[in-house]
Amino acid sequence: MNKVILKIDGMSCSGCSNGLEKYLNKQEGIESASVNLVLAQAMITYNDNLTIKDLERFVMEAGFQSLGVFDEKELNTKDYSKISLTIFAILAIAIMYISMGHMINLPIIPFLDMSKYPLNYSLTLLIIVIPFLIYGRDIFKSGIKNIIHRSPNMDTLVTIGVFTSLIYSLFSMLMILKGNYSYVENLYFESCAIIIFFIKLGRFIDKKSKAKTTEAIKDLVQITPSKALLKIGDNEKEVTIDEIKKGDILICKPGMKVAVDGVIVKGDSHLDESFITGESLPSKKKVNDEVVAGSINLDGYILYKAEKIGKDSTISEIVKLVVEATNTKSPIQKMADKVSGYFVPTIVFIAVATFLGYLIFAFPLSEALTSFVTVLVVACPCALGLATPLAVVVSMGITAKEGILIKSSEILENAHKIDMVVFDKTGTLTYGNLKISKIYNFSKKSDEELIRIVTSIEQNSTHPIAKAFINYANDKKISLFNASDFEDITGIGLKALINKKEVHVGNNKLFKKLKIENSYQKEEEELSSLANSIVYVIENKKVIGLIGIKDIVRDNAKSVINKLNKEGISTVMLTGDNQKTANIVAKEIGIQKVMADMLPKDKTNAINELIKEGHSVMMVGDGVNDAPSLAVANVGVSIGSGTDIATNSANVILINDNLDKILSLIDISKRTLIKIKQNLFWAFFYNICMIPIAIGLLKPFNISMNPMLASLAMTFSSLTVVFNSLRLKRKN
Repeated sequence: MNKVILKIDGMSCSGCSNGLEKYLNKQEGIESASVNLVLAQAMITYNDNLTIKDLERFVMEAGFQSLGVFDEKELNTKDYSKISLTIFAILAIAIMYISMGHMINLPIIPFLDMSKYPLNYSLTLLIIVIPFLIYGRDIFKSGIKNIIHRSPNMDTLVTIGVFTSLIYSLFSMLMILKGNYSYVENLYFESCAIIIFFIKLGRFIDKKSKAKTTEAIKDLVQITPSKALLKIGDNEKEVTIDEIKKGDILICKPGMKVAVDGVIVKGDSHLDESFITGESLPSKKKVNDEVVAGSINLDGYILYKAEKIGKDSTISEIVKLVVEATNTKSPIQKMADKVSGYFVPTIVFIAVATFLGYLIFAFPLSEALTSFVTVLVVACPCALGLATPLAVVVSMGITAKEGILIKSSEILENAHKIDMVVFDKTGTLTYGNLKISKIYNFSKKSDEELIRIVTSIEQNSTHPIAKAFINYANDKKISLFNASDFEDITGIGLKALINKKEVHVGNNKLFKKLKIENSYQKEEEELSSLANSIVYVIENKKVIGLIGIKDIVRDNAKSVINKLNKEGISTVMLTGDNQKTANIVAKEIGIQKVMADMLPKDKTNAINELIKEGHSVMMVGDGVNDAPSLAVANVGVSIGSGTDIATNSANVILINDNLDKILSLIDISKRTLIKIKQNLFWAFFYNICMIPIAIGLLKPFNISMNPMLASLAMTFSSLTVVFNSLRLKRKN
């Protein structure tokens, strides 16, 4: 299956996005399609039988236009032209003055006096309304096409309303031409013009306002510099980012930004990576350390080799991840979309019923027509359709800037429901910076040779324990053996051949696997009592060493656990370490429940059991070793480097390894759901209040509305949702 995000032009309301989404999902070869109204994008999963051109053709058939494949560079704020809006604002004032100026005692233009020169008056209004009809052609085009595709939207309601008023006004004008001047009172050209103008004005303001919801994402795009210093021999040359190739050596001086992802080959410095990690403290970088594009070099002169360029860079991966997440739909959004799908047909029914009701009760045709158009225009599915996606886009931007990457909007909605957080130990609750604390050597080999054997095998592993041996060997400058026939024994250890001898390194489960007796339990217990992880070294089924590896608990682990407990959220530790070691760490930081000696499949089974018991479980671990557990949890959170984004299997990635961000995630989830519910309330409340007024039910209380006021009110309903969503940026 292939996946692509297309930029879509021509969507103006939730009816548009829902209609396009339904049409795309009906097409053969499309596995799934999700349309985002806020970002004006369609995320499509399709098979190999289709091409991008086929997808763009489907979009065009649905009444919209594809602007090509999404490129994160184009997230920069567009400059929406004000010229046409200004011109039509002047025309709107003119048509209002001519048609309604006399109502508020403004001077009447003599030759346009409706009572003395009805023909001049009606022709002038017609001439002025024609440019408005051209100005609103995109609305009419969308409205008509969505009727054809049986997906009526807001544009459909406006189109019906405007053309109803226009046709009746043209009929009245024809009667005036025949000499029946009483029809001058039945002209609604100004309503057509003002409805179109207010809708265009509303969309202009709406676009500008919605652009603010994506500011956090745009900030990420603008982080990387446009130019870099390329090292050529002993010289340097300023080049654009597009000119850089993988393997190029680049220069970064103090105060400059790193241009592309790479690896330092010379020098050291402190780099500010707060834009990607949310961590304010600078990070010390030296030779062989990775650097991320956009990092600010604070004090050193470094040379680095370009590794990831353009769309492969960490920033591009983050932006892509965030954009894809905003294109997914949470359960509450799917519910709102379903309601929106029934909304427009319901409004058309109410409008027709209103029109017929007025005629049945012998009201004038003009009054029936006015109420019909007012109901069509005032009803606004836009606010209902924007309620969820706007809040999600704002929240996704906030979490991305804090170093929290969420892969699905459903996770954002569900994170606040968590009542249990399950932690892996090594590399999660601890730093994973393991060190060799004690060596029991049961052979005639030197300690250095024993470490040399173990490291020669461990260098093939990515486990934190392996790093302890590799770092030790590097510090002591110990050369390594050639290890062959390497095998990773899941949950137990490693095996390889060294100097034609079969060597196993791992935990005490090796004894059961190799069917040999463990005579070193006393030494193991001693190491375990000091919170060491155990590494046995067994050569040809004979124990030659027992090594204790000790980890350091993260500084904020205890405070995070305490805060979770105070929130009523249970905490559990799942670890492959022995029970004693796990209990020591758990007691130190306040973990309530410990499950030790767990293989990866045991962890997965344990989480499944907790979910069956009725818990909503968040699993926090590393994105590789704990992948199965992260996948089955209600919310899987990976503690991992930002460079692992593309391959990480978790729902959520904490780029800076900061456990405090778990609390931030839950808090943002709570605030997002509150905003979504508020938005939905205001969207429904608006229609509940406005539609009865539009029908005319409150006329006995001197409360009424005309189509022009209806179009203005419709705009305000959408803006209410926009500004309420933007309040998410405020923490209090």
